[in-house]
Amino acid sequence: MAEVMEDSLYESIGGAAAVDAAVDLFYEKVLADEWISGYFETVNMARQRNKQKAFLTFAFGGQNNYTGKDMRKAHAHMNLSEGDFDAVLENLGAALQELNVPEDLIARAAAVAMSVKDDVLNR
Repeated sequence: MAEVMEDSLYESIGGAAAVDAAVDLFYEKVLADEWISGYFETVNMARQRNKQKAFLTFAFGGQNNYTGKDMRKAHAHMNLSEGDFDAVLENLGAALQELNVPEDLIARAAAVAMSVKDDVLNR
């Protein structure tokens, strides 16, 4: 089993409970966002939330239980734009702010998202 780094973003924001709360709130915001909500019309959101929780746990430095596709393959069929990516990032930041995550940790989460931007946008 993978070790969780003590100074990881995952631990810094509060571990599993924080990631669970952030993902749930994030998808509430995404589904209310007219810019990007259409991408989720046919998505099983319970399954999507679980995949996102596993992915963010891993991406933020927690245990790697993510079994989904890599970011390029997962988003290849979606033809996402820069604006789509920005909307997702804004909703993630807003969810973290609402949960009182400190700004420096939100910036670290944004940096994680930016590290996969080219893959998500298939560039």
